[in-house]
Amino acid sequence: MQDLFAERIGGNRFGKDTAIYKFEKIKRAKRAAIAANPDTELFDLGVGEPDEMAYPDVVDTLCQEARKPENRGYADNGGEPLKLAAGRYLRQMCGVDLDADAQIIHSIGSKPALAMLATALINPGDVALMTVPGYPVFGTHARYFGGEVYNLKLVPENAFLPDLESVPPDVLRRAKVIVLNYPNNPTGASATPEFFERVVAFARAHHLAVIHDFAYAALVFEGKPLSFLSTPGALDVGIELHSTSKNFNMTGWRCGFVAGNERLVKAYGAVKDNTDSGQFLAVQNASAFAFDHPEITSGIAAKYSRRMDLLVPMLQRLGFSVEKPRGSFFLYVPAPRIARPLVGEDLHFETAEACSQWMITEHLISTVPWDDAGPYLRFSVTFQAPGGETQERRVVEAIERRLSRFTYLW
Repeated sequence: MQDLFAERIGGNRFGKDTAIYKFEKIKRAKRAAIAANPDTELFDLGVGEPDEMAYPDVVDTLCQEARKPENRGYADNGGEPLKLAAGRYLRQMCGVDLDADAQIIHSIGSKPALAMLATALINPGDVALMTVPGYPVFGTHARYFGGEVYNLKLVPENAFLPDLESVPPDVLRRAKVIVLNYPNNPTGASATPEFFERVVAFARAHHLAVIHDFAYAALVFEGKPLSFLSTPGALDVGIELHSTSKNFNMTGWRCGFVAGNERLVKAYGAVKDNTDSGQFLAVQNASAFAFDHPEITSGIAAKYSRRMDLLVPMLQRLGFSVEKPRGSFFLYVPAPRIARPLVGEDLHFETAEACSQWMITEHLISTVPWDDAGPYLRFSVTFQAPGGETQERRVVEAIERRLSRFTYLW
């Protein structure tokens, strides 16, 4: 059996790699910390998904739709209610007017959509331009098909936007697509209209497709979401991925849509036809209800903004270099190199992962480390705090008490 596995997943070496993925390391460290400190609360600021359930009205819609016999069959490339609701959402929230039949198609979440788009676009030798740190799914599948990934580092000197001019000419000649994600995971950075205008010009000049993963679309703290598709010329070069997961507390529901350039949407749909049979129509119709009620996301964003207003100044008091982002639920901060106790020897951290493991083990505070473009820790404001602002304040104050036992140096 070992000799039957495809080379793209490791061939006859599949399953023999002893390296442990960082998220598995975090899970193991959390379990060990809880076992060693059963009476101490663990604060999880590493979770990359909402801390609450979908809103009751959305759940009620699902229940009603699930009882309808006409919703029991295959959904294929999506039902009409979701397409139409997606179109209304784009017009109302993003100022983008699309043809729902030709330029919008449903997805079972952004992850499989990214995988299918790689199938539609990448030939052996093609290059995908990806930001790092970032969500790797498109790049993973690009490599499956014999493509390559060129990483554009996100650094504070460029406001965590990729430096498009840094791509070498020989790479650009083979580049097929650039994948973006703003508001960004993990940096929390937001794009600007001027940046998206540069992306459109860049894509035109180098004959690239643009994929904008808009997973945190409406989780903004001021104003309206900035859609890539609202940029003049964007529909000539790109598509955008929308999802209910983060915006409506519906991560497990697996529903969203792909919108934009008609040919790219059609290509995605062609691959999708041969990959899945569509999300359950009851889930799609409940998602349509959610997209028709963007005030749900506004309430969620207000909660995250309130938590940011507690967490950011607390980290600043401890010496961390951090500012409140304009959207998402992430804080991306430089990891300290040294933790100095009041008494005893300094603790040195060679990597962000080492610092993150120490926070979990010694303080029962979980974050996510990123060492791809310098050592950073990602704090998420999706921590458990049922009961509203009083509990949120209690959690942040408890975290500060634990971390303030040390002085941090960078």
